[in-house]
Amino acid sequence: MDGISAAPGPSEPRALAVAEADQPEESRGWSLSPSRAADFLTCPLLYRFRVIDRLPEAPSQAMARGTLVHAVLERLFDEPAASRSPQAAGRLVEPEWDRLVAIEPELAGLFADEAERGAWLTQARAMIDRYFTLEDPTRLEPAHRELHVQAVLGSGLRLRGYIDRLDVAAGGEVRIVDYKTGTAPRADFEARALFQMRFYALVLWRTSGTVPRLLQLMYLGNGEVMRYAPDEADLLATERKIEALWRAIERARAAGDWRPRPGKLCDWCAHQALCPAFGGTPPPLPSADDRDQPGSAARDGSAGSTLADSALARDRDHEI
Repeated sequence: MDGISAAPGPSEPRALAVAEADQPEESRGWSLSPSRAADFLTCPLLYRFRVIDRLPEAPSQAMARGTLVHAVLERLFDEPAASRSPQAAGRLVEPEWDRLVAIEPELAGLFADEAERGAWLTQARAMIDRYFTLEDPTRLEPAHRELHVQAVLGSGLRLRGYIDRLDVAAGGEVRIVDYKTGTAPRADFEARALFQMRFYALVLWRTSGTVPRLLQLMYLGNGEVMRYAPDEADLLATERKIEALWRAIERARAAGDWRPRPGKLCDWCAHQALCPAFGGTPPPLPSADDRDQPGSAARDGSAGSTLADSALARDRDHEI
């Protein structure tokens, strides 16, 4: 059964764990992740390019840095608590980068020379060092890291995503933690940042019956932390917003109407050459038969490199 189930560890508080479905991913129908929801809110045409057309997107230095920093912080908690120091995290940087390059060799081509690569790694290390100014990992034992969560709403829409870290206190209180390698948003953009966290909180609530006590965004680009305590009213409002958003996506899909919405984030878009707002022409839409095939592009996925797929699926594109 999709969702989250409670399971106590041998010497830790009760934790939330994913109970994966038996059927393969492609047979589960349409789904929505926070990143794809954000795509449609930002620009319906971007959603189409990533989900319907599955246009490839090459990895960028920013994307690769976000993935590297997340990987190091995930591996850090494999160390004994007393050994989780900035020095220990620093020693993980090169091995984790080598592992990523082995998975995706084209990452080695992101840099013009070794000096550029070295400067880039220095930036990643600075973000990891900054993490230690925000909390003490020697006092933490996360219940889950890189946790895949999913839930099916009453409408049949399946929500899914990845949570960077899930902490569960001895009393059962749940904290959702997300690392961002960008800087904290201005006050007028905070709601957009919190939407992702409310999305995750809704999934946990609908599958476990537990409303997370705290949502925590850690911005490693400038060392700020955003915290929010949701309640049931917040999550019900989030559910209504997601359902309304999905109805808008379905209308756009039925009509084949994916209009661009030019804005500041266009500078980050990999598809400007195909966008009518920039004089481009989108490719023909795939046929309905092609879109509805199991495992087809229209199943809330994206094409491109392995790293690009991972980063997009986990909200680590330009918003990392």
